[in-house]
Amino acid sequence: MKLNKIKLVLGLALGLSLTSCQKFYDVESNHLVEADKNHLTGASDTIYSVTGILNKVQAIADRTILLGELRGDLVKVNNHTSSDLRDIANFQIGDDNKYNVPSDYYAIINNCNYFIANVDSAQQNNRGERLFKKEYAAVKSIRAWTYLQLVLNYGKVPFVTKPILSKEDAEKTYPMYGINDICDYFLYDDGLAEDPELQDSTQNMSYIELPNYGDIASKPSRLFCIPLRLLLGDLNLWAGNYLRAAEYYYKYISLRNGLSGVNSVYPTTSMATNWTNDNWLGWSSSYINFFTDETIGLTSELITMIPMEDIPSNGNYSQLRDIFNSTSNNDYVAQVNPSKVIRDLSAAQNYYYNKWDGEGEIKIVPKDGTVPEQFWGDLRLGTVWDYDQNGTHPLTKETVERQTIRKYSTPNVHIYRRGLVYLRLAEALNRAGYPRFAYHILSTGVDNQILNDSIVPHYKPSKDYLNNNFPFPSSGVGTSMYNAIYYAVINPKELSPGNTIGIHGRGCGFTVMRPQNGVDYGDRGYFMPYDADKKKTLSAADYLKWEQEQVEDMIMDEEALEMSFEGYRFYDLMRVALRRNDPSYLANKIKARDVDNQITVDLTDINNWYLKWNNQIGY
Repeated sequence: MKLNKIKLVLGLALGLSLTSCQKFYDVESNHLVEADKNHLTGASDTIYSVTGILNKVQAIADRTILLGELRGDLVKVNNHTSSDLRDIANFQIGDDNKYNVPSDYYAIINNCNYFIANVDSAQQNNRGERLFKKEYAAVKSIRAWTYLQLVLNYGKVPFVTKPILSKEDAEKTYPMYGINDICDYFLYDDGLAEDPELQDSTQNMSYIELPNYGDIASKPSRLFCIPLRLLLGDLNLWAGNYLRAAEYYYKYISLRNGLSGVNSVYPTTSMATNWTNDNWLGWSSSYINFFTDETIGLTSELITMIPMEDIPSNGNYSQLRDIFNSTSNNDYVAQVNPSKVIRDLSAAQNYYYNKWDGEGEIKIVPKDGTVPEQFWGDLRLGTVWDYDQNGTHPLTKETVERQTIRKYSTPNVHIYRRGLVYLRLAEALNRAGYPRFAYHILSTGVDNQILNDSIVPHYKPSKDYLNNNFPFPSSGVGTSMYNAIYYAVINPKELSPGNTIGIHGRGCGFTVMRPQNGVDYGDRGYFMPYDADKKKTLSAADYLKWEQEQVEDMIMDEEALEMSFEGYRFYDLMRVALRRNDPSYLANKIKARDVDNQITVDLTDINNWYLKWNNQIGY
C-alpha cells in the first residue's frame, strides 16, 4: 500500500458554551489539549467535547451537498455561478477552490481520535450503567462518516486513528486508504458492526441510542448525530455486502433509535404531493413539510442534520439557500438551476389521479398547456422548484429570473432522511438477489400481505429468511397504500397516516392498482420489468442479473425524482458505475447534463472523478 506523509495543523475544539443564544456552538477552535492528561472523565468535559466535534462538522456541511450535486446530472450552472462552483461542476477543482480543503475533514477526525483515545467509556454510575456509551458510539459514527465523505471525494486518503498532538505526529508516514480499505476498517476493525458472538444485543454498539441533550437553539440535539445502523448500511453498500446492508437499513426502519427510541418504527407514511381535483387547478402537499420540519416524530422525515447559524455574522452560516434560491443576499440571482435531465425525467412520468365514485376512475395528468411544464408527470419537481423567468427584482423592479428550491428553506443542512433510507434499502435488496422486493418498495409500498403474496413466491428458498428478517406488520408500518385503497373500494374508510406507500407514489399519485391478468401489482407504465423472450432463452442466473439491472435503473431514476438537489446524485452514479465495472455509465449520465460541452476531462477515466489534494496536505 502506498504510504503518505501528511502535514496537519489541527486544533482540538473542546471548549463549549451550551448557553449561547446566538450560536449553536461557541467553540475555542484553537484550544489544544495536553497529551499526557485525560480530560474526558467528567460528564461536562465529555459533552463539551462531543459538541466541539459537531462544531467542526459545520465546516464541511455545504461541500457535502455541493460536491455530490454539482458533479451529478440534475443541476446546471448559469451565468451567475461563482468560479468555485463552476469548477466543481466541470471537474476542474484546483488547489485554491474553497471547497477543496482536506484539512477540514481531518480537524473532525483528529478531534474524534482524541475523544476515542481519552474518554473513559467504561465509567459507570451507581446503577452500573456506562455513562458515556452514547457519546462514544456517536463519535465513532461521526469519524466513520467523515472518512467515508473524504474517501468518496479524494479516492485515497491518509488514514489516521490516533490523535495528532505534536509536530512529530503530523510528520509521520501514514497509509493511504481507498474506499474498500475504509469500509473494511469500520466494518470489521472498529467495533461499529454487530458482533454475532455477543448474545445480548444491547452489547452491540449499533443498538446504543443516540445522545440526547434536549434542544439546542430550539432544535432536537438527537438530530445532530448519525445513526450507526444507517452508516453501517452505507458502508456495507459501498463494500458490496448487499444483504448485510439491507439488514441494517431494515433495522433502522424497524427500530430507528436504539431499543426504545422515540417513535421507533419508521414507515414511509402516506404523505405526498397531490392534485386536489381533476381539473388540474391546484395541488396540496404534505410532502413539502419534509424539508421544513426539523422535529422528531412519526411523520417527521428528517433523520440527521448539520445545524448551522441563521445569519452570516455568526459564522458557520450555510450558503446553500443563497446558491439554490433567489435571495436578498445574492441580489435575487440563484447560482444553479435544475438541469434538462431532471426536468425531462420528471415530465416523462405519469401522474394518476384517482377519483373514487362508484367503481372508481383514474385520470392521467395531461402533458400540454393545461398545466405548467414543471407539473407534468411527477409532481415532486414542481412542488420543490418554483421558477419565474420574468420575475421582478423587489428593489430595482427590473425583470430577473427568480427561483426557489424549497428543499433549502432553513439555515440547516439535511444529511439523512426517510426517503433515502427506503431507496438505499431497495438498492441493497435488489443487488442481494431480490429485485421484486426492491420494486415493491418503489411501487406499492410493502406490508406483510404484499411480502407474502407478491415477493416471497418468487424466492421460495428464502421464504423463512425474508419473513423473519424483513417483516412489515400492520402494527408497525401499517397497511400498504395498495391494500388500503384496494379495500377502501369495497369498504370505504379513512386512510391511516401510518400507511406506507411506494416511494414513486410520493409524486405520481395513484401508482397502485389491482393485479392485471393475475400477473403483478403495478401501475399503467410502472410494472416490474419483464421480458418473455429473455425469460425463455436466458439461464435463471442471467435473467436475474438482467432483472437486477432493470430495477437498478428504476431505483436510480426514483432517486433522482425523490432526492434531487440534496447532494447524493454523483455518489449514487459512482456506486453503480463501480458496481457494474462500467465507468461510461457515470460518464454518459454527466454528458447528458453537459449540453454546452464545458466538461473537458475524460470521465471514463476513474481518476478524474476525484479531487486532487491541495497544498494543505501534500505528498
